[in-house]
Amino acid sequence: MTASNLSRDESQPRPGGQPLRGVHLDSTAQLMNRIGSQLGSQLSLVSLNGTRRPAPPALVLVGHGSRDPRALSTVRTLLARISDLRPGLPVHLGHIELNEPLLPDTLAGLGTGDAVLVPLLLSRGYHVKQDIPEAAAAARANTRIAGPLGPHPLLVETLYERLLEAGWRAPRDEAERRASGVVLAAAGSRDPDAAVDTRRTAGLLAERLGVPALPAYASAAAPTVPEAVRALTSRGRHRVAVASYFTAPGRFSTECAAAAPWIASAPLGAHPSMARLILHRYDQTLAAQATPAPAPALASA
Repeated sequence: MTASNLSRDESQPRPGGQPLRGVHLDSTAQLMNRIGSQLGSQLSLVSLNGTRRPAPPALVLVGHGSRDPRALSTVRTLLARISDLRPGLPVHLGHIELNEPLLPDTLAGLGTGDAVLVPLLLSRGYHVKQDIPEAAAAARANTRIAGPLGPHPLLVETLYERLLEAGWRAPRDEAERRASGVVLAAAGSRDPDAAVDTRRTAGLLAERLGVPALPAYASAAAPTVPEAVRALTSRGRHRVAVASYFTAPGRFSTECAAAAPWIASAPLGAHPSMARLILHRYDQTLAAQATPAPAPALASA
């Protein structure tokens, strides 16, 4: 926010004609915090002897891409959250398909610099195992590739909070608990490892909620969301919610939400926990490279 924006905001009257007395102080505090963060990030690049430390490897967030404009908007908001959490870290975006910038173009822009590629993907599959490594291998940049975001407790916590936002409440008694269930709606993949990862997330979500959580898929795998809903209702569970296990809004998330007999949560989106998880995968990848391999055992005499 610029100084001109502060002056303009402060001068805006309320509908009743009274000035916005708190805006100047609040906006100034936000501006000072941002300046402090930027100054801190610059100082962190200077060592005690005054020489400049090397910049950290860039974080390249690798999105799938979507024709739905809400998806790109969501990812950009997520990038801003990451930058706010880690000032001074170079953060870039590259898409596998459908949206610009495409990943090869983003990597080309890094030249021979260092980068960690963090897939904005929730499980293992073709994109994680083939597309991203192939793009990294073809680039001049010195790259490392993080694992997919899931499974992870931060994803489960985000799913839980999105369900709360949609109207989920804990069962009030045993009868209501036995009537409740959740369908974890994911994109789907033909890779069996993707199904393993999604089932693990569903199990963690079931533990968090205290009710069954069945994985279901929008394409390429079974069961579908309507099939999972029917499986739960056939067991007498008529209070069924759909948890949207998608990184951003799009066709799949919309179709899965439409199949919900009760409530459907919003996609994971730019939730703060998502930004923290992405940085965790980045740090985890750097730490793994820095950890020396164990020395070979000496043969006994």
